[in-house]
Amino acid sequence: MTAISDNLISIGQQIADARARFHAAQSVTLCAVSKAQSAQAIRTAFEAGQTIFGENYLQEALTKQAQLQDCAIAWHFIGPIQSNKTQPIARHFDWVHSVDRLKIAQRLSDARPPELAPLNICLQVNISEEASKSGASGQELLELALNIKQLPHLQLRGLMAIPAPCNDFEQQRDQFRQVRALFEQLNHHGLQLDTLSMGMSGDFTAAIAEGATLVRVGAAIFGVRPPKPQPDSVTEGN
Repeated sequence: MTAISDNLISIGQQIADARARFHAAQSVTLCAVSKAQSAQAIRTAFEAGQTIFGENYLQEALTKQAQLQDCAIAWHFIGPIQSNKTQPIARHFDWVHSVDRLKIAQRLSDARPPELAPLNICLQVNISEEASKSGASGQELLELALNIKQLPHLQLRGLMAIPAPCNDFEQQRDQFRQVRALFEQLNHHGLQLDTLSMGMSGDFTAAIAEGATLVRVGAAIFGVRPPKPQPDSVTEGN
């Protein structure tokens, strides 16, 4: 057993415990956030049974994807998206969690190869309204979702959020509860969303308590991330 495989077992148990503690009926998927991690670390996690990995930085991700072509990995893009990055993202990822503008969604749809399945999309909501973070406001979500729902090569699946860091469990729950309320409002308008991507290493238990169906965990799997300056994004996915 490696440290990574041990950590995956521990996180799986924590997810199961959280579901039991809060009587969570939803299933919860683990996305291993592998930004700044080596291809070998990802391979180790894959060999331990983890198949879903989240990347923030496009060029880094493409390099690792090329090194891991023999692994049946589902790649999720979870970082902010620049317009000039939409074509390779649309071609090389299965999911994108960080769509917050119609222009970006349109470009992803236009660039998605027709022979591939529709690209799974989550809308990023800036629930804390922090100027430093990407994401649509709650007031923008319905119109944005209805427009994206019409795009031909995308499958709108749900919402993603990165609330302001907080160590108080009840405050964590309150922030995630606000995201869930927006999710329910969209479904009330017939959008049939099924994914709430929220919760990271320090708060995924609170996220599960409030309905998260996908948690994004990096440091708790791979250890403390080495500092690595990146020119094409900002930090996400602790």
